[in-house]
Amino acid sequence: MNIQELKKLMADSGDVGAGGAGFPSSIKLSEGADTLIINAAECEPLLYTDYFLMKKHMDRVLKGAEVLMEAAGIQNGFLGVKKHTAERLGIQHDQQLSKHVKVYALPDAYPMGDEIILIYEVLRRVVTPGTLPITSGVLVFNVETLYNVEQAVDHGYPVAEKWITIGGKVKEPYVLRVPVGTPIAQLLKRLNIEIPEDCAMINGGPAMGTVIDPKTAVVTKTTKGLLILPKELPIIAGKLSSNRAVLSRASSACCQCTLCTEMCPRALLGYPLEPHRAVRSATHHVEENPEDFVTATLCSGCGVCELAACCQEISPRRVFQEMKGILAKNGLRYQHKGEPVKVSPERDYRLLPNERFKTKIGVAPFDRVPTLDDSAWLPEFVTLPMRQHVGAPAVPVVKVGDMVKKGDVVGQAGKGVSAMIHSSIDGKVVAVDDQSVTIGR
Repeated sequence: MNIQELKKLMADSGDVGAGGAGFPSSIKLSEGADTLIINAAECEPLLYTDYFLMKKHMDRVLKGAEVLMEAAGIQNGFLGVKKHTAERLGIQHDQQLSKHVKVYALPDAYPMGDEIILIYEVLRRVVTPGTLPITSGVLVFNVETLYNVEQAVDHGYPVAEKWITIGGKVKEPYVLRVPVGTPIAQLLKRLNIEIPEDCAMINGGPAMGTVIDPKTAVVTKTTKGLLILPKELPIIAGKLSSNRAVLSRASSACCQCTLCTEMCPRALLGYPLEPHRAVRSATHHVEENPEDFVTATLCSGCGVCELAACCQEISPRRVFQEMKGILAKNGLRYQHKGEPVKVSPERDYRLLPNERFKTKIGVAPFDRVPTLDDSAWLPEFVTLPMRQHVGAPAVPVVKVGDMVKKGDVVGQAGKGVSAMIHSSIDGKVVAVDDQSVTIGR
């Protein structure tokens, strides 16, 4: 299979970045790379989705990787996995897993799942700030994304199911395989999980995830984890605070100690990020001179500045988020001017250990290895959002009353960057609008 054939197959299957970014995989697949890195870092605490997917289906993940490498003409492949996860899987650093893929045991540190950080750890290459990894000759795909490639190539299955972790303050955590579009309320009912009044549900990991309403939210292609955590935890209280409150605190409490900048994972790689300066600028009229703040677009949002560095509970990343909004309105992004990127000599000594990070943000007591449940459970209905990916939403191609089978196209990819949406169950279309398609069994 050549690269164009594989790109079409990935586009037709609706394959997007399953690690949370949601960028259409067919667009990400490009010629010119010399290395593939399988992102198995499972960046955030409490998430075990990739671990269980590898534990049960490592052969499928590797098959997807080999197919992709053959199509793109890549000879070097690495499974980037944290040391403790590698030990659990019974694999070790430099072990050859398939024809072109071997293990790279990553430090047990946060945020190893950041593509920029991952590439440097594995290859000691620094991706030029403001550019994509392919410019450095590297393709990075998540474990589940490559699993989906194998499913499309070998079985013709589109992306209609999702592997997710449900954890946090629950009696028993789970890793589940569920249809895309599953209402979270139905999922919780199936598991006999009730969310206490003093807890919130996070979509994603505790650091970078967002608070969602479990009564209305559904599982999408980018759902990685659903965590129930106490609102009293500073990390959750911060998510529930308004931007106005966060910026007000930033403007009054920052002592300009620079620790946020000194610990920023990307700044340590030589990226021109200075969170402490961003905080100092929070009380100024940023929108008057947006060109001065374009480096904000280089922030990954990992939250190390806020969650591990700052002793005043200030959130530089929320300041960066505000700046990004202003920059987006002005159509501005960081443009590298060719200056050399110098990695800090202190970088390898300032990695943030996983265990310390979990304790720091208060989630260590909730870190338990889940139970795997990949049974073929079906919800009463699914609601499929037309935007489960970066770019333009898909366009519904079904109408109320249509009978559909699992795998049928219900949303055609929109113009430009977009992705196909497929039915995840057999059933009848009961509701359609520009935003979603609902199918009942």
